[in-house]
Amino acid sequence: MGSLFEGASASSLRALASAFRAGQLTSGVSALAISRVCACPPTVSDTLCGLARDGMAPAHLALLLDSAAEGVEARMAGGAELVWTGPETTVAHSRDTAVVVSELFASAKRSVLVSTFVLHQAEMVFKALADRMCEIPELRAQLFVHVGQKDNDRRHDSEILREFADKLRKAWPGPSRPFLYYDPRSLATGEDRATWHAKVVVIDEETSFVTSANFTRWAQERNVEAGVLIRNASFARQLRQQFDSLVQSRAVIEVPGFR
Repeated sequence: MGSLFEGASASSLRALASAFRAGQLTSGVSALAISRVCACPPTVSDTLCGLARDGMAPAHLALLLDSAAEGVEARMAGGAELVWTGPETTVAHSRDTAVVVSELFASAKRSVLVSTFVLHQAEMVFKALADRMCEIPELRAQLFVHVGQKDNDRRHDSEILREFADKLRKAWPGPSRPFLYYDPRSLATGEDRATWHAKVVVIDEETSFVTSANFTRWAQERNVEAGVLIRNASFARQLRQQFDSLVQSRAVIEVPGFR
């Protein structure tokens, strides 16, 4: 099954399946029409065109493509998987960042840990997490962020934190909110200042996502970003313990007034 569409990513195969179901691609499919849906190897286009000429209906082609996509995902499920935002190549096996993040949030049963540098449009990028927190009230969610300070900002740290918490609380897309932490060094002056730059997600101490993408719609849907989805419980526990130790040692502190 997989050899029919060798070299195509799961996301490309699913996009083609959706196009066949929606009537965007028909039994008279051509390589040009396929290229307008997504980038894929010429051998994949040739295979689809050949199957269509042989009389396979669009609905059946969609099922075949979905099955091939599942096969690609299954082959990757045992280890690390490339997650990508940006232009697709014809040979990449990757999944879209925004899709992966939403799926991770929706799959959480016990805990969610998110770390990011830049955070914008929380009402959109955290919608799936907020929904999951409503579905599972006991779900423990933690959000680690960078609280920045401009060089000419002379306000007290408490004012900056209050402004940050108020803005995020208003944008948060649900009644339950995560624990919110920051690194106090981000509000220091001079050489003592540091930047919280880690961008990771840990789900249930089972699955980890390490990425260059921030939690902004632009980063997850438009920028060129690369990440890796790791289904390894040992690594997930190690990553979570790293953050837990920072909380316990008060190297990071909960932002007051958010929850």
